[in-house]
Amino acid sequence: MTSNQIIIFASGSGSNAENIVNYFSNKRSNHKWLICTNNPKARVIERAKKLQIDYKIFTKDELYNGSILNCINSLNPELIILAGFLLKFPIEIIDVYNKKIVNIHPALLPKYGGKGMYGMNVHKAIIKNKEAVSGITIHYVNKKYDEGPIIFQKEIKINPSYTPNDLANKIHDLEMEYFPKIVENLLTL
Repeated sequence: MTSNQIIIFASGSGSNAENIVNYFSNKRSNHKWLICTNNPKARVIERAKKLQIDYKIFTKDELYNGSILNCINSLNPELIILAGFLLKFPIEIIDVYNKKIVNIHPALLPKYGGKGMYGMNVHKAIIKNKEAVSGITIHYVNKKYDEGPIIFQKEIKINPSYTPNDLANKIHDLEMEYFPKIVENLLTL
């Protein structure tokens, strides 16, 4: 029996978190949500309040000393989603929740992945290298940054006139369109 609990980890604005919750709300799902953030100033907190869902602010120490694992275990989540979460996820959690933790990355992995490759860092590198395409990758989380098994990728062509901001906006549109649908597919497996 599944718990219907979904936990989303985010460090920033939380637009993906809000989009996923709204997607399921519109489908009248009975999922329970918890948003976890390591950033007490993250905009995702305001989004959680607006959505009237629970949230938890934690320290880096709590993430790595077992406190967050204990919290997760108490909820028995169906899925853990990393949506703009900038800390390396603890191996202890990955071991317990293998193939139940997914991440979204703003590039076509394996290119432009790894430590330090997030947000605008990715888009700047792609534009600087004059890549012809970019996209999103949704993948399972494993012990290495951005190297887990790929679940889904969506590619777009890059107009040579794009700035990193232009590319970021196009990638964000892909995230908004596809991330909730892929999460839904994973929940029905």
